[in-house]
Amino acid sequence: MAHPIRRAVGAFVLDVLLVVLFAAIGRRSHDESGAAAGVLSTAGPFLAGLVLGWVVSLAVRRSAPVSVNSAVSVWFATVFFGMVLRVLTGRGIAVSFVIVASVVLAVFLLGWRWAAGFIARRLTS
Repeated sequence: MAHPIRRAVGAFVLDVLLVVLFAAIGRRSHDESGAAAGVLSTAGPFLAGLVLGWVVSLAVRRSAPVSVNSAVSVWFATVFFGMVLRVLTGRGIAVSFVIVASVVLAVFLLGWRWAAGFIARRLTS
């Protein structure tokens, strides 16, 4: 079994990479420049929401959000504060964008946790 700190760091890094992937896919689907700075600019508000979600989860639960149940708050914070920060920085949001971002980030941030839990249960049974 992986050391808890190593698991937490790995989960956080994977979450960050998936939020960046979300931004890159979004920029690509809208034929926007794929430059790293552009992707990071798009991902920035959502990365801030992700970090806030992790901090709150660690403070409230006193454990890393590595399971699906414990990561729902991280997903919610990523979407909610990502959207709020987009508005505050003058970037628009549309209802369709909120829906797509919510679904894609749920699949990304909760999906890998579900798959890892499923595989772990299979291996131990």
